[in-house]
This record gives sequence, C-alpha cells and structure tokens, in this order.
Amino acid sequence: MADETNALVADAAEAVNETAEGVKAKFSKAIDDARAGALALGKDLQEKAAPYAEKLSSGDLLAEAKAIGEQAKERALNLAADGKVKASDAITSLGKVVADNAGLVDDKLGGKYGDYARSAARALQETGAKLESKDLEALGKEATEFVKKNPVIAAGALIAVGFALTKLLSSKSEDKTEEA
Repeated sequence: MADETNALVADAAEAVNETAEGVKAKFSKAIDDARAGALALGKDLQEKAAPYAEKLSSGDLLAEAKAIGEQAKERALNLAADGKVKASDAITSLGKVVADNAGLVDDKLGGKYGDYARSAARALQETGAKLESKDLEALGKEATEFVKKNPVIAAGALIAVGFALTKLLSSKSEDKTEEA
C-alpha cells in the first residue's frame, strides 16, 4: 500500500510539475508578447511624434505662440483705446445734451435745478476730457486702486452691468425668435 501511495504521490508531483512548467511557459510567452507589443507601440509613437518633436525642439511652435500672443495683445490694446475714445465721446456728448437742456430745466423746474443741470453738464464734460487725456495704463491703475478701495461698490457695479447685459442680450434673443 505504501508503494501505491508513493507511486500516486510521484504521479501527482509529476503532473503538478508538468502543469507548473506549462503555466511558466505560457506566462513567459505572455510576458515576451507584452514586451514585444510595448516595444512596437513605443516605436510607432516615436515615429508619429517625430515631426512634432522637431517642431518643438526647433522653437517654431514657441515662436508662433509668441507671435499670436503679441497680435492678441496689440488687438486688445487697440480695442481698449477705441473703447476709451468712444466712452469719452459719449460722456462729453451727454454733458453737452444736459447743458443744452439746462435752460429748459430752468423754465420747467426753476433756476436752482437748472444750475444743478449746468453743474452736472460741466462735470460730465470735464470727466470726458480727463478720460480722453489719460493713457490706458493710467486708467488701468486707477481702476485697480478704485476696486481695492471700494470693493463693495465695484462688485455692485459689476452686478449691475451684468444684469443690464443679461437683459439686453435676452431681449435681443427674444427679438430674433419673434422675427423667425
């Protein structure tokens, strides 16, 4: 009986060794296949990335990005300068309208209110002239200082402008849907 048990154990051990060898072989083949696939993928990626790597190393892409950035900066400055001129003209024109109508205010409400209108007109015209005379950098610094000193007023103004723009844009979109 001991001989039979020893034979069974030997057979089982041999079967386990054969199975282990088979598993090792399959595992080694899978590892080799994975390495080969990874190497092929790496070579493929290197080939596909080569043109981009050349562009990046040559600095063409960086120079192009800088050029586009400069163009955007120049365009933004031009738009800001145009906006400053338009705002200054609008304030000055409003001051002129108020000044032109000060006599009417005198007639309808009295001289005291006409004087208020003339004072407001002068203030508007002076503000328009000051705005026109300042450069954009000085205006930016003044705006930054104002926001730092009056954050609540600045936030309120931004909310009011946002509300007005929302109303304006929503009314335009409603007009377009009514036209269609």
